[in-house]
Amino acid sequence: MVYIILVSGLIILLVGGKFLVDGASSVALKFGLSPGLIGLTVVAFGTSAPELLVSINAAIKGTSDIAIGNVVGSNIANISLVLGISTILYPIILPKSVLKLDYLFALIATLLFYLISLNLEISRIEGIILTVLLVVINIYIYQKLKGVDQIEEITDQKPKNGIMSIGLLVLGVVGLYFGSDMFVDSAVEISRVFGVSERVIGVTVIAIGTSLPELTTSVIAAINKKTDIAIGNILGSNMMNVFGIIGITAIVQPIPVSDVFLKQDYLWMIGLTLLLFPILKTKLKVSRIEGGILLLAYMIYMITIL
Repeated sequence: MVYIILVSGLIILLVGGKFLVDGASSVALKFGLSPGLIGLTVVAFGTSAPELLVSINAAIKGTSDIAIGNVVGSNIANISLVLGISTILYPIILPKSVLKLDYLFALIATLLFYLISLNLEISRIEGIILTVLLVVINIYIYQKLKGVDQIEEITDQKPKNGIMSIGLLVLGVVGLYFGSDMFVDSAVEISRVFGVSERVIGVTVIAIGTSLPELTTSVIAAINKKTDIAIGNILGSNMMNVFGIIGITAIVQPIPVSDVFLKQDYLWMIGLTLLLFPILKTKLKVSRIEGGILLLAYMIYMITIL
């Protein structure tokens, strides 16, 4: 029964996130916001909403290892699992802005995440700083990319009527709330039944589950040969996970950080992020072989923690 609740919670989470994105994007279009701005704000936040609700829910319930594991595990999965699978399907050609914007800010977010965790707690003040940085960086990126064609590809949605838009928004919020509650509670119960730590559940089941939107988006983008969206989605998600998810969660509830994260999972997250630089730098392309290396790295990480 607990597995049914886990899967049901995840499905409700993902559907709720989709409804939230569709409803909010439609409302934003009605107010005349550009597709680029919607992509950097509404869509980016909406696709990260499952991670946000799961982390807040976990932190409030005192299962901080799930809150931290969700973000660290998602960032590791995005770089190695999601990018690896996407690249094996179709080699990714990078726009020149990736190293100067997307990768740079993803790296800064990763290193800052590690530094503020060294005292084994992420405080409300640090949460506020992270959230402010998210807003500032998004404004900066938007100003840099304003008018560039690639940003217009983020959303091609047409505005729906007002009642439908509001209805989707409400359904999205309700779905995220109840879905996150079911997902976290069942994951904690499974960890206790099998004697697995909440940290391991957080960086595996929770992280992979909440990374499904990124995986789906990147795979579809790769298949359709829209590779700039695939890489932007992955790096943007990693930045959002730290500045947005950890930032907002810490404001709601300060997050204790287990020492084992710093000695293991954070080092994998930093290592994979650094490994990505020479891969991205080489001919501004990620080949199938490099994608295979990233996927292999994820498998090794899974073996080391299980």
